Amino acid sequence: MKSAYSMFSFDENADLDWALGHIAEAGYQGVELVMGQSGYLTPSTGDADLGRIRAAASSAGLEIHSVGVWSIWENNLLSDDPAVRSKAYSILSCQLNAASVLGASRTLMVPGYVGCDFIEGSRRVGYTDAWNRAIDAFGRLGELASDLKVRIGIETVWNKFLLSPLEMKNFIDEIDNPSVGVYLDTGNVIYTGYPEDWLDVLGGRIAGIHLSDYRRSQAGLGAFVDLFAGDVDFEAVAAALARAGWDDYLTLEMLPNYRRFPELSCYSNKPAVDRIIDMVNSQRGR
Repeated sequence: MKSAYSMFSFDENADLDWALGHIAEAGYQGVELVMGQSGYLTPSTGDADLGRIRAAASSAGLEIHSVGVWSIWENNLLSDDPAVRSKAYSILSCQLNAASVLGASRTLMVPGYVGCDFIEGSRRVGYTDAWNRAIDAFGRLGELASDLKVRIGIETVWNKFLLSPLEMKNFIDEIDNPSVGVYLDTGNVIYTGYPEDWLDVLGGRIAGIHLSDYRRSQAGLGAFVDLFAGDVDFEAVAAALARAGWDDYLTLEMLPNYRRFPELSCYSNKPAVDRIIDMVNSQRGR
């Protein structure tokens, strides 16, 4: 099992070489890049520049194992507006293509939202409409992912959609494409449940893991805290990871970012990541 650090932990416009240097120095083996509307990686980044990004990560001793995306919140894949849905689909298609060129094995995709409390001007979408649109969109995106040999990991992020592990299981099974799975964030699901239940229910449908922690006694995005400082039971998570047979990257995400010196979060939380990996290996008897 290997550790990785997500570029979600930095500002969208962070200097990539600077960030890669800190991630490597902290001792991670992998990095999750993030596509935005500006910065080092955008939908218009060409293959030559993608090649240079891949070379920069390799030079730092890091594997690009995943690619996420920032701008899907402002472009809801499940919107009532066909033009907005089309733009979101185009962004996600570019994300898949970029991941393939970068050598990433997976992408992190938020499936859009029924409602979103932290995006100004977001518009509510009916649940049934959202379900049908998501099934259609990820059916088509799954075919593209299969062609590109990149796996999609769908992540729920307080989007009032796919709220339980059983619902997510039914959603993935209805799409019925092994290239479409789930990207589980341990802190996100504390809002409505327990990450160990998601792991037990979803099993091999898991395509990626974000490590984050959340404190229920606080509120909003500010309740995300350093690993082991919140309410995620990482001993139970480690046991569930072992039961699920997970032996891939565990990716630390520190979002919201540290307000000052955000690079310090990759150093300060690395011992916690290593401890979780040790707990998983102990469960397996390694």
